[in-house]
Parts: sequence; structure tokens; C-alpha cells
Amino acid sequence: MTDSLGPMGDLHLIAAALRSDRADVESLTRVLTSVLGDALPPGMVEVERKRSLADRMNGREGTPVALTVTTPDSLLVLRPGNAEVRQIVRGVTIKRSTVGIDEWLVALAGVLSKLADNSAAAREALTNLLGQGLS
Repeated sequence: MTDSLGPMGDLHLIAAALRSDRADVESLTRVLTSVLGDALPPGMVEVERKRSLADRMNGREGTPVALTVTTPDSLLVLRPGNAEVRQIVRGVTIKRSTVGIDEWLVALAGVLSKLADNSAAAREALTNLLGQGLS
């Protein structure tokens, strides 16, 4: 892998690592919150959870049902059976596309790659993710 994570080949490598855990929202949520959570800016990843009565009584967080990744120029939303990419300009959604999970992962890889270009902590977390996802 090159030092820069920007080239298209690296985007596909990142997407492939994420794809290994793409079975459901819960898997992707675990990957994003555990491996990348510390490196991502606060508020960038939001997890919507469904909490049953048993979850509330036992102090559990509940089951993830939606994952939203927010950047200044995009919003990526993942729900079971529905992946969406929104293009944002000055806080206004100008384009909304329902996409397949693979296309959503490539969009997410692009966001992570951009972030890694500007942050050493994000670059290290992404390198760790690629190492785990490809082993």
C-alpha cells in the first residue's frame, strides 16, 4: 500500500476491507465505532439503535438499525435493505441517491481516504482497519 490513501486503487482496497463486514448494519456499526471511532471527529458517525425493554432494563445499548456518516459535503445513511448517499452544499441536500451496499462502501471509503489524507490518527486507524479486514 502506498503512503497516500487517495488513489482509486486504494479506495477499492478500503471498500474491500469494509465489505468483509458488510452483512448487516450491526457489523458495519461495530467496525466504524470500534476501529475508526477514536480517529473520526466527534459527531461524524451516528448510530441509531432500537432498544427493547430488556435492553433498557439491563443497561444495554440496543441493536443498531441505522448508521449515518456526516461530512461537510456528504451524508451517508445505511439501514437494513437501504443505502443512501446525499450530496450536500452549504448545509442543503442537492442530490439524494439510493445506492447498493457496494457503492455505499466505495463512497464511505472515499470519505475515509480524504480524512486520512488530513489526519495522522485517521490514517493509522484506517491502516489498522485494512490490516484486520484483509487478514
